[in-house]
Amino acid sequence: MTRVEVETPHGPAWAELHCAEEGRAALLLGHGAGGGIAAPDLVAVTRAATEAGVHVALIEQPYRVAGRRAPAPAKQLDTAWLAVVEDLGERWFPDLPLIFGGRSSGARVACRTAEAGAASAVLCLAFPVHPPGKPEKSRLGELDGVEAPVLVVQGERDAFGQPEPSHNREVVLVPGDHSLKGDVDAVFRAAQEWLQRVLRLLD
Repeated sequence: MTRVEVETPHGPAWAELHCAEEGRAALLLGHGAGGGIAAPDLVAVTRAATEAGVHVALIEQPYRVAGRRAPAPAKQLDTAWLAVVEDLGERWFPDLPLIFGGRSSGARVACRTAEAGAASAVLCLAFPVHPPGKPEKSRLGELDGVEAPVLVVQGERDAFGQPEPSHNREVVLVPGDHSLKGDVDAVFRAAQEWLQRVLRLLD
């Protein structure tokens, strides 16, 4: 595991790199709004990816690096993310297909920036379809806007809602709520099976 600092327009971000033995692609994962890169579902997906032959970069947004708990505005999150993507793509993962991903807020960032960052696929953990109890404030447009293959791993009791599958989007429901702590093994399996299918498409 290697930690690298990446300069962004909104301050330094951190990337924690976990390299696979034979890297066929690279998966960049963002954290949730109030949590960090040690979330159990992110750890499980990191293990699933490296075992499947995919390098992983766990990305800590500048607001977290600076010690702030409140997340930055969406535009800042997206700009910082794309700066990290560009840097890591050039320095660490040249010529490899990039897969974007993250949990909750990080999943939204991955979806919003997928086109601009030329992501080959997007992996969403606990995508917050709407704020709890406010289904009218839907964020499905961010998910629907992704044209690359998408996996959404969602807790069966997630108060932030459930997205529907579509032509390019798989949705896997696992036991538990928004934290995805209920069955981490199910998260691991869903991510690994999907990544293996995506790698076959990319090869």
